[in-house]
Amino acid sequence: MLILLLIAGYILPAGAQKFALVDMEYILKNIPAYERANEQLNQTSKKWQAEVEALNQQAQTLYKNYQNELVFLSAEQKKQREQAILDKEKEASDLKKKYFSPEGELYKKRESLIGPIQDEIYTAVKGVAEQRGFALILDRASDNGIVFASPTIDISNEVLAKLGYSK
Repeated sequence: MLILLLIAGYILPAGAQKFALVDMEYILKNIPAYERANEQLNQTSKKWQAEVEALNQQAQTLYKNYQNELVFLSAEQKKQREQAILDKEKEASDLKKKYFSPEGELYKKRESLIGPIQDEIYTAVKGVAEQRGFALILDRASDNGIVFASPTIDISNEVLAKLGYSK
């Protein structure tokens, strides 16, 4: 019984709260700086991926050469060639980790390019929420639980206007 009262105590006041929706995908598509940042990240990612693939290709070439020359190599030469192959594979793996791991260079670059844009959007959303008295704002682009939402509660264009990108 006490639990029902506690739940009712939280649910009933929540019904009086004002809420709104934003579409973050729509907002981001209408911010040119975001598109430029994404393009820069894509170019950097492709460049770094090519570097990793080049090292992997070198390791494969070393391995093929090793396979072709295996019968002519002494035990010491075999050991050296095998170590060279392992070293090249490790170099490729280390470079991939350096660039693409969760703490890697691409993540840091994404944070430096996209982070300020996201902060600016958050500040604009917060400003609209405070100005209009919204207690909750949901992102309709990322929440699959929204089956229908009235366009009248979507404040995406207000957020864009606050950011200086009128629609």
